Amino acid sequence: MRLEDLNWMDVEEYLKREDRLMLLLGACEQHAYLSMLTDIRIPLALADAASQQTGVLIAPPLNFGISPYFLDYPGTLSLTVPSMVGVVEDIIRSAYRHGFRRILIVNGHGGNSPVKNHLHAVNTDLPGLRLNWYDWWLSHSIEAVAIHHNLKPTHANWLEAFPFTIVGEMPAEPKVPPRVPSAIMDAKTAREVYGDGSFGGPYVASEEIQHELFGAALADILELLKFE
Repeated sequence: MRLEDLNWMDVEEYLKREDRLMLLLGACEQHAYLSMLTDIRIPLALADAASQQTGVLIAPPLNFGISPYFLDYPGTLSLTVPSMVGVVEDIIRSAYRHGFRRILIVNGHGGNSPVKNHLHAVNTDLPGLRLNWYDWWLSHSIEAVAIHHNLKPTHANWLEAFPFTIVGEMPAEPKVPPRVPSAIMDAKTAREVYGDGSFGGPYVASEEIQHELFGAALADILELLKFE
């Protein structure tokens, strides 16, 4: 159930029986042959599936994130850290005002980590608020799937190549991971290093593996929504 499909009266009725909300964070950035919105399409698909089982409301996703290192790839639209932090805090404070008290943030983009750090202060400032944060690709469940199939998960490779994120013809052969000269690079250097944008390894995995991957992340979210 998405907020966009309700009117304000529907939301008021929802809040009489429920105080949970899912907030989705992502990015608009290059993902090689995958959608520029890969980092939001995955959390949204997971949230939709979780909502179908729980009835928890989904806030409109934040399609932009912190991606300055990819700005030399056309189509990447990045926010600064203060902008991103401020937007998320404002959304949470708005939701809190209406009565949402348990908010699960499903994040699809590693660059958004400064937001997580800031939310400790927001959580402390708003009595009764319970926040949680889920980086789906970093979970132990996802790691277990990768290890089981002897695959290394990374940016714009098989890990993110779901049917709903693939928008171009995927290369058949794995990519040799490039040599990364520094953990911190400007946008020009990042494009030179990563080329097509993938960080290396197989571009795709089997349908069975992707189904297993999605199921593992979904199970995590369903557990987190219990707010135990």
